[in-house]
Amino acid sequence: MDKYIDIFLNSFTGYFNYLVEEIQNPSWTNYFWWLLGLSFLVLILEILIPWRKDQKIFRRGFWLDVFYIFFNFFIFSLIGYNAISNIFVELFNDFLNLFGIDNIVAFHIQDFPVWLQLLIMFLVADFIQWNVHIQLHKQPWLWKFHKVHHSVKEMGFAAQFRFHFMETIVYKSVQYLPLAMIGFGIEAFFVVHMFGVLIGHLNHANLSWDYGIFKYIFNNPKMHIWHHSKALPKSHPYGMNFGLSLSIWDYLFGTAHVPKDGRDIELGFENDEDYPQDFWKQLKQPFKE
Repeated sequence: MDKYIDIFLNSFTGYFNYLVEEIQNPSWTNYFWWLLGLSFLVLILEILIPWRKDQKIFRRGFWLDVFYIFFNFFIFSLIGYNAISNIFVELFNDFLNLFGIDNIVAFHIQDFPVWLQLLIMFLVADFIQWNVHIQLHKQPWLWKFHKVHHSVKEMGFAAQFRFHFMETIVYKSVQYLPLAMIGFGIEAFFVVHMFGVLIGHLNHANLSWDYGIFKYIFNNPKMHIWHHSKALPKSHPYGMNFGLSLSIWDYLFGTAHVPKDGRDIELGFENDEDYPQDFWKQLKQPFKE
């Protein structure tokens, strides 16, 4: 028990020190500054070549979304998620040790070229996220939390990060086992994550891109706007275009839907008129429902 208490307590100081180090020491492998840099890059694109030209640069909900960026990726970890995650991993490893299992690596790919390791991780993670995303729409108890993300009424890059902290728990829990079974031989695979952040920024941005022929591979603003459509077609009662970085899963499995130019469609969900539009109320709303 003392071991778990130590892990819990050390996780707070460890993550705090890590965060301070990230902020004070910009580098090529620094997540904090990469996140800010990519965010400013896409914001500049929105200013220079906006799709909805009458939409304000600092649109409705912009500052709320900015706060969500820092809460979901830094504050949430600092106030407990990182500590709980570390304890879970230790408990899981101790459970495996009861059966004489040191780890659950089933696929040893550490001898593959780095680019291939990154590609495999990207494809596996994105396919898992696509499946989880569908369940966020189909399962009523999960939809209550996912409504926070769909409460966005004007689309912009930062809307990517407006989501309830329970989504982090669900996504990471489902991803943990399959990714742990793949023996990646690299530590700094944050490249995959940052690429996902960039694609997610662009998906939600006020941009008119669809990438031409590559729209069938990568999610894009013209496709993702329909995912946020308030009106759902009868053929897709739970939603459509569930891909996070890749659109290929939607085209392969019949969940793609881009009927026309969706620049000016209404966003949200049924009866969203009274849904709270401030952080603390949105955090509590799913539990109230």
